[in-house]
Amino acid sequence: MRALPPNLETDSYFLTQLANDARSQGNDDPTNLDSLVDCLDYLPPKERQKVSRAYKYAAYSHAGQTRRTGHAYITHPTAVAKTLAGMRMDSEAISAALLHDVIEDSEANKMILSKKFGNSVAGLVDGVSKLTKISKSRDEAQAENFQKMALAMAKDIRVILVKMADRLHNMRTIGVMSSDQRRRIARETLEFYAPIADRLGMYSMRIELEELGFKALYPFRADRIERAVKSARGNRKELVHEIRDSISAALNREGISAEVLSREKNTYSIYKKMRSQHKSFNEIMDMFGFRLIVDHADNCYRALGVVHNLYKPVVTRFKDYVAIPKVNGYQSLHTSLFGMHGVPIEVQIRTKQMHAVAENGIAGHWLYKNDGEFEQNQQRARQWAQSLLDLQKKAGNPLEFIDSLKVDLFPDEVYVFTPEGKILELPTGSSAVDFAYNVHTDIGNSCVSCKIDGALAPLSQQLESGQVVEIVRGETSKPNPDWLTFVVTSRARSAIRHELKNQHNEEAISLGRILLNRALGNANTSISNLDFRRLRKVFKEMGVRRLDELLEAIGNGNLLAYVAAQKLLAADSPNYEAVEVEGGGPVAIQGGEGLVINYGKCCGPVPGDHIVGHMTPGKGFVVHIETCPNLGEIRRRAAHELIPARWTITTAGEFRTNLKVNVLRRKGILAEIASEITGTETGIDNIGVEERNSEVSTLVMSLFVRDRSHLAKLMRHLRRSPFVLNLARSGN
Repeated sequence: MRALPPNLETDSYFLTQLANDARSQGNDDPTNLDSLVDCLDYLPPKERQKVSRAYKYAAYSHAGQTRRTGHAYITHPTAVAKTLAGMRMDSEAISAALLHDVIEDSEANKMILSKKFGNSVAGLVDGVSKLTKISKSRDEAQAENFQKMALAMAKDIRVILVKMADRLHNMRTIGVMSSDQRRRIARETLEFYAPIADRLGMYSMRIELEELGFKALYPFRADRIERAVKSARGNRKELVHEIRDSISAALNREGISAEVLSREKNTYSIYKKMRSQHKSFNEIMDMFGFRLIVDHADNCYRALGVVHNLYKPVVTRFKDYVAIPKVNGYQSLHTSLFGMHGVPIEVQIRTKQMHAVAENGIAGHWLYKNDGEFEQNQQRARQWAQSLLDLQKKAGNPLEFIDSLKVDLFPDEVYVFTPEGKILELPTGSSAVDFAYNVHTDIGNSCVSCKIDGALAPLSQQLESGQVVEIVRGETSKPNPDWLTFVVTSRARSAIRHELKNQHNEEAISLGRILLNRALGNANTSISNLDFRRLRKVFKEMGVRRLDELLEAIGNGNLLAYVAAQKLLAADSPNYEAVEVEGGGPVAIQGGEGLVINYGKCCGPVPGDHIVGHMTPGKGFVVHIETCPNLGEIRRRAAHELIPARWTITTAGEFRTNLKVNVLRRKGILAEIASEITGTETGIDNIGVEERNSEVSTLVMSLFVRDRSHLAKLMRHLRRSPFVLNLARSGN
């Protein structure tokens, strides 16, 4: 869908409508205790009394406070409580809903609430309360608040239900917010809260959050689609009735009792499809939707046979979520057919209980406490909450956690099998690495290759439903940073980052030890000879607490080894006389230390080149060819910071280097040169073309070679081409 230009006059009209809706009394009902208690007839009298106590305390705490709508503030927590009462939540959750803002807006704290209402209620309130005194950016502050909520949710799943009801009422009254706040809150709702509702199977709440968020973020677009839907509804009415009656009659003939409902796409869903699929409104709305609600699971499949006999099915558009439920507990049969007059229709078939789960998700547990399916649904939600806790532990910071959370809120799934026949559900686009981490973190960390349906396949290959995936492991294997470019699950992403972080720290400590010992060697001593009991003060001066932290800082380039050596030697011996510790022997480079040893892109050193290194903050030890022109400034300014380096006898891996090749301009020359390069087992990273004149072009190539001999062989091979005028390594 083409982006619509902003229309301030039109937008302001719709925003005025939003503001009027927010100020209407209906959006803040119930406004008093009596109207709330009327919704709690399912609770015993003692439990209703607890809710009354919470209401009175909340009313006292918010006395004199008003909302931007002009209503008394107490109307907001009471409306949140009413939403939870509609889910038949227990008295603790409803009390927490009434009290959910008192920590932020009054003198009350968790300890006070715990004494008055018990630890469970206090924990719920604290879980949904925002962190205070966060002197960070808005994004970081919001990320920390989400992280705090996830931790509380892992302890008590009711936290997210209180938070979702809170967000729902805030969205119903969003029209009175400033334009910046309205857009920020609406975008956050569409990016996080609506997908979380979907992840928890709360379909009805997701739809309302999406519709309210869409209207608040894009009021003009929402109105246009809404008007188009109403217009299309009028034209389709007769045909919808005809198809519905036809399906009902066919089911009755087979003795299947079913409720046949027509359903309509919501405006935000239509908008997303128009944008993502680049389709017009008419193309999206040409599909008629029906839902069949039957009494038993067997009748789901019987009803499926009836509609398939009635209308021709689309073979590739059938999904069985009854036998294999979605991760949020959703169950239903989905099928697409060519209906009456060739009109395409979508049919969903489910039982009444499945329908209740589909509409209410985790909230269905409180609606049907005695039903095993709903117990399973809540268990799934708890498992997801626990997975968020695992993400939180592995995330380096709150923003990384939020990034992982976004990935985890996936819309589509594939179903694959382990060799033992166990079904695993993964998001669309998952690879074998995602599969491995889904089985177990240790399997992911140690995987080296995979077999898909018995045949070897790349780890990056996207999986398809029905495939059997087998992971091949290596005892000493470790995650590859390149995996982060193709994994899609948050579990895999966070586990890889966590392991790479550990690898990086270990390698930084190892390199730091080499560099510090090299500097101390000039004073005829080493790390093992220092008395660290006397070095606490100097550690503190350098901003570290222990030796490993010091070595890590040196290995990462954040602290120069010779500076640390001078301070350690002076602190270790009162009689120390300064000696030159800036020199030392060369650092050995093997080639497999890629997390803390980097190679200058400017000159592209390869094994066999004469090399030096330079410590760079955040990058660690950066290796350059001795003659690299980029080292000129360092030589003039601080030559002592250049560290001699040498390649070990055996090196590992491939190394990036650069070539410039002048060639005669002719059609197909680029393909010919690329073919010559790959013929020498050389990897190509990229090739750029610079036009010099009408007869000559310069190819600027970034290549992967094993060593200097491999590179020399490639250069000799290219020189034999009649179209290559000359070539040379670039950057040195």
